[in-house]
Amino acid sequence: MNFLTAALLGVVEGLTEFLPVSSTAHMLITQKLLGLASTDFIKTFTISIQLGAILAVVVLYWRRLWQDKVLWGKLLAAFLPTAVLGLLFYKIIKTYLLEDLPLIAWALLIGGIFIIIFELAIKRRGQGEQTVDFNTISYKQAVLIGLAQSLAFVPGVSRSAATILGGLSLKINRQTIVAFSFLLAIPTMLAATGLDLVKNASLFNTSQAELWFVGFVVSFIVAALVIKGFIKFVAKHSFIVFGVYRIILGLILLAIL
Repeated sequence: MNFLTAALLGVVEGLTEFLPVSSTAHMLITQKLLGLASTDFIKTFTISIQLGAILAVVVLYWRRLWQDKVLWGKLLAAFLPTAVLGLLFYKIIKTYLLEDLPLIAWALLIGGIFIIIFELAIKRRGQGEQTVDFNTISYKQAVLIGLAQSLAFVPGVSRSAATILGGLSLKINRQTIVAFSFLLAIPTMLAATGLDLVKNASLFNTSQAELWFVGFVVSFIVAALVIKGFIKFVAKHSFIVFGVYRIILGLILLAIL
């Protein structure tokens, strides 16, 4: 890996982390296209540069996080199911699931179909759009959103898609659940990347740490831009375009495999 490769992976991470398209799938596909061997360092690198995306959320929402203490309680309630299940299945996920391209292809395809069907159902139900209001999310709903997020342990499902669709199914308005999904990424991804870094800190020498820093910074910058753009997008559009994209990508992967 060189600095250009690290930066490219940072771009892919920042672009896909908060969109309902699965950053894990895109990182693995990019890794394969670049011809990068699936070493322990590469695995940890692709997971841990998510910290850049986390920092983007913190910077953009710091005022709300600082002022709204009740919000932290709801984020914790949503995080706990993922934390428990993540600790139980960490080794299986990293050892076996992260590199299963057929599984990822099917998850992209099926997830895309589900998004389209779900969005059409939401449209028929006539759910109105409102401004962001975290007070409309109860603790019970937060726990259920956390359980939905756990589906993203399967690569290709997408953490963002799972949490957003889970929230929409609970009749939480679109802008609120999208913003909540961004914020839920803070404890969720911080725990996942922190656990991985602690377990694999010995893999990083000085030059590899420099590569990681490049990926981290690029991920932060790109994620910040994506978050701002995505908030504007969901105010006027459904996620059907992402469903179509997932279907096309999944079919291409299946054809190649």
